[in-house]
Parts: sequence; structure tokens; C-alpha cells
Amino acid sequence: MQGSSALDNYDLKKAQKSLQMLLIDRSNEFRILAHGIGYPINTQDWELIVLNFCLDFIECFQAWAADNPPDHHHIHKCMTQMRQMARGKSNMTEVTHLQNTAYLIAEDFKAIYKRME
Repeated sequence: MQGSSALDNYDLKKAQKSLQMLLIDRSNEFRILAHGIGYPINTQDWELIVLNFCLDFIECFQAWAADNPPDHHHIHKCMTQMRQMARGKSNMTEVTHLQNTAYLIAEDFKAIYKRME
């Protein structure tokens, strides 16, 4: 992947361990989200890429909810993620389900990561 990764803010070993723990309970959600954003699950480290997508999505939500407007690059990144989630969906309920799934994966990952400190 090019550019910065949301996982750059985390210790790699602890992040890997947290991801493995998260996959015990949330592997189905990872698959649902990967399918929903059109990412193949037969590639190496696909779970890591889906997790990074989720963490980026949380950053987008925080930027949208903040008082100060985000920079143009961040707006473009967030809109690209929204387009990726909405592509091929027939209604907002499907998109909202993917958004909620991404949010839950990211929040659960952060909670597991924090407990490991």
C-alpha cells in the first residue's frame, strides 16, 4: 500500500497480536466487510488491510465530526472510502451496515490493543 497507514500509530507486534485475538470473535465481520468493499479474502494479510481500512474509516468519522474542516487530501481519502463502501449497494441500509461493521472492528481492535499495554 502507498501512503501512510493508520496502523503506523501502533506497535506492530502488539497490533498483530491484537488482530489475531480480534479475529477469534470477529472473523465473520472481517469477511463481510472485505466482500462489501470488494477486497479479495484469498490474498496474504487481507485481514490487516481490512483492519487498516476500518481504522482509516474511524479517522474519517472523527474528521467529519470535528469543528475544524479536514484538509483536501483527507476529504478525498474519506470520500474514496465511502465510494468503496457504497459501490454496488442498492440502498443506504447496506452501506450503513458496512459502516457499523467497520466502526465495531476498529473500536474492538483499539480496546484489545489498549488492554495489552
